[in-house]
Amino acid sequence: MSDKTVNHPVSERKDAAENRARILAAAITLFDQYGVEKTSMNQIATAAKVGVGTLYRRFQNKSDLCWALIHDNIKKLFEDIDNYLTTNHSDKTAEQLKHVLFLFIQFREKKAQLLTGVEGTPKINSLEVKLNGPIFGRLHDILVPLLDDLYGSTAKVDAVFCADLLITALSHEYYTFQRSVREYSPEQIAEQLYNLLIINKV
Repeated sequence: MSDKTVNHPVSERKDAAENRARILAAAITLFDQYGVEKTSMNQIATAAKVGVGTLYRRFQNKSDLCWALIHDNIKKLFEDIDNYLTTNHSDKTAEQLKHVLFLFIQFREKKAQLLTGVEGTPKINSLEVKLNGPIFGRLHDILVPLLDDLYGSTAKVDAVFCADLLITALSHEYYTFQRSVREYSPEQIAEQLYNLLIINKV
């Protein structure tokens, strides 16, 4: 067999992995410097030293890039929440809810650019998609049983409805409005949401 007919899948996979790493490194640098909205896919391709076609074969849009960059962080967030709830299962439900809200808001602050990029596309921006997606859908699954336990079976407040409202308050549009326009701090937002939960319990 001649050298011309030999395939090199290992080398190709290595090149693909290196391209992906360069693309993600370039994207996060540009996102940090200019913001997700003001960074173009062409800029990312140029900074990563790959062709635009190569970039689009791996990532269809900036939302895909943001998801690739934030995926491991989201996994870690929910691992932290699960570990907290397991370790502190005997604490009062209200305190558990308060801590879950704090952890998510802390995450929202640290990863604001990437979360905006993931949430900001028309496909993800649909409330139905958002509430059932891998971020807020998972959070919803955590909140509902906690709210059920907080309010009890005879409560007039519906846990699913309340969880939907909480998630709406934690989504990009509403949260950014409260931070930028109302000028609430992350701690104040967490406290206000917590107070609403407790008021509904009374």
